[in-house]
Amino acid sequence: MTTARSILFWLLAAALVAAHVVLAWNSLFVLRFWEDEAFNLTVPQNLLAGLGYTSDGTLSGSALTPFDPRISTGPAVLLPVAAVLATGIDPVIGARLVPLAYWGLLLVGFAVLGRRIGGRWAALAAVAVPLAFTTGAGISPIQGPADLLGEIPAAALLVWALVVLPRRAWLAGLLVGLAVQAKLIALLAMPAFAVALWVSAPGASVRERFVATLKRSWVPLLFVALPTFLVEVFALVSLGLDRYIGHLRELAWFVRSGGQNVEPTTVAQKLATLAGSWSLPEWAAVVLAVISVILIAGALLTTRGGPSAHTVGLYLWPAAVGALAFVGWWATASHLPLWVRHPAPGVFAFFPILTAATAWACGVLLRGRTTRVLAVVATSALVVGIGTGAALHAVTSTTAERWETLAAQRAAVEPLAAWVDENDAAWLAAEPWGAAVSAVVLSGAHVGLFDAPAMDGVPRLTGGECAGAVLVDGGRYRICAAD
Repeated sequence: MTTARSILFWLLAAALVAAHVVLAWNSLFVLRFWEDEAFNLTVPQNLLAGLGYTSDGTLSGSALTPFDPRISTGPAVLLPVAAVLATGIDPVIGARLVPLAYWGLLLVGFAVLGRRIGGRWAALAAVAVPLAFTTGAGISPIQGPADLLGEIPAAALLVWALVVLPRRAWLAGLLVGLAVQAKLIALLAMPAFAVALWVSAPGASVRERFVATLKRSWVPLLFVALPTFLVEVFALVSLGLDRYIGHLRELAWFVRSGGQNVEPTTVAQKLATLAGSWSLPEWAAVVLAVISVILIAGALLTTRGGPSAHTVGLYLWPAAVGALAFVGWWATASHLPLWVRHPAPGVFAFFPILTAATAWACGVLLRGRTTRVLAVVATSALVVGIGTGAALHAVTSTTAERWETLAAQRAAVEPLAAWVDENDAAWLAAEPWGAAVSAVVLSGAHVGLFDAPAMDGVPRLTGGECAGAVLVDGGRYRICAAD
């Protein structure tokens, strides 16, 4: 039976590895370079051009904008991208390698936490979950793990904060601080971090644990604040006091509003969107979630505070609080659209840990010689249920027809890039926000928006028809003379 279990385990592990490789390759080389990625890329490109930590300000008046609040993907992602691009590598591939490296760290972190929680089967279940979470739908997607966005890097840093917390609380705090500087919304993980400090503190009574938590918390909390403090000091020195105050006001507005102006959404709509964002039918995702909660609760009651429950609790309770914080915030924020990308850092970081705890619960509730086979079957079903759908998602995402791929973008932009180079065109206006933004960035010009006053007299790049003269036509895109 041991040999059969090992064979089953390694077959499932190989299938998951293959699915992850397919998804990563597809994300790195095949998927189109979409507009949010392109906007983010302007920061490391401008940094290497000697313009400082500055975006093209496409959504902020279409002028070079230092520390642009609209760029919510932060220095923990964009500075490593600049370092990679400094080697002379292709900008798109080089930029995407950084989030993909974070994706690898995320998976390794789940393997470590899963093994601590419930052994290798729990590790396998945890590693399967990120693959099953489908975030490519809608107008603001995460197409894949290599997208130049901050959600997956933030999740990876939060997971590794949990990995190192029991022995190095200061390092855990630093990783949480870096997660905030990967994606600002990672601030929502602070309640989870507080719970993690609480459950990992020694003490036989509530009072003893409270005192121990206070003594243990101040150093890691200082390290949480350190990355943001350094970034803001650098911004203050770079901008000067008056411009820095304006920067803070714009940042506060962006955080409150989410930068969106949409019809109000409801909690039910948000939860339905989340349930539909898995490589399983909606009903199956809901049923699996309910069963997981029941199994975990039953296992905790069975173990009644034993060593096993204590070890699981070190990660289970922070994960539960973190998942509730991200999903609860998004679900109740009626001003935010139905984009699962908003709670994605919390879903990526914490749902796999809850799944690992479910695998542990299967083993606890189905102990004994006569039920050991059932435990393996139950855990295998958990992995197969998630992993099979995830593998199918990875394969179909590669074979599905697309209106545009990275290769098609490059071919269409090539004559436009030649025109930009020949005419020393510093700026092009994208018309409208969307695919044209990516085409401008790929052409080598700074990108503005066609309706920004700063773009008066600037040639426009569009996927539509030109109102006036066509300066160069790439088939899919063309550059039009300024009105």
